[in-house]
Amino acid sequence: MALRSSSTVVTGDSHRYMAQLCKHFAHRVPATLGERESHIAFDGGEVYLRASPATLMILAQAGALETLAQLEGVVERHLKRFAFREPGLAVEWRRAPAI
Repeated sequence: MALRSSSTVVTGDSHRYMAQLCKHFAHRVPATLGERESHIAFDGGEVYLRASPATLMILAQAGALETLAQLEGVVERHLKRFAFREPGLAVEWRRAPAI
C-alpha cells in the first residue's frame, strides 16, 4: 500500500530548486535530474518533482505514514534552505488516500 502526499510550490525558480534538490540528495541516494521532471529514491520512499515556469510540483510516496512524514519534512527543509531569497515560500502538503 502506497501513501502519497503532494505540494505545488509557487516559484519562478522551480527548475533551479529541482536541480539543487536532486544534486544535493544524489550524494546519498539515487536521483535522476531531467529537463522538467526529476526523481529521488530515498530509503523507504520516493519523491517526484516537476518544474513549470511558475510552480514546482512535489509528489512524495512511501509505504508508511511515518516515512511519508519524514520525506515531506526533509524535502521541505532543504527546499526552504535553497530558496532563502523567497522567505514567504509556502510548502503545503496534501495527503492522498492510500492506493
